[in-house]
Amino acid sequence: MDKSIPIKNQMNGVFVHVSNLKFSVKWYSDLLDLDIDVDKVKSPIFNIPLVGTTALTLDDHAFDPEFKHNTSPSPIFNLYAPEIEEAYQYIKEKDIQIAREIEWVGETAWFNIKDPDGNVVMICNC
Repeated sequence: MDKSIPIKNQMNGVFVHVSNLKFSVKWYSDLLDLDIDVDKVKSPIFNIPLVGTTALTLDDHAFDPEFKHNTSPSPIFNLYAPEIEEAYQYIKEKDIQIAREIEWVGETAWFNIKDPDGNVVMICNC
């Protein structure tokens, strides 16, 4: 690997485009069981606190009136759930929309959900 290149082999963050920042912060904080005071959330972005080095940034584009939100039918990122069946039940109990049922390939398993804006998020055991 060439150490002189200016771009590192490291992912620092994932941006999720949302239409209602406070509502989305509440939804993601509830999903991840985080205690976040949504009254302190200010547009245009909010960083959901995560374990590890990758950030999850919600962005409502409040200062970009030309922005048009388009969702992808494919997952935009995944969240780790070592016990996939338990995670699936947790999602069902929260009445979160499941976009794809659990799939297994060997020891790897995943399913997809949708956030309030229709962004697809994968829940994966690896």
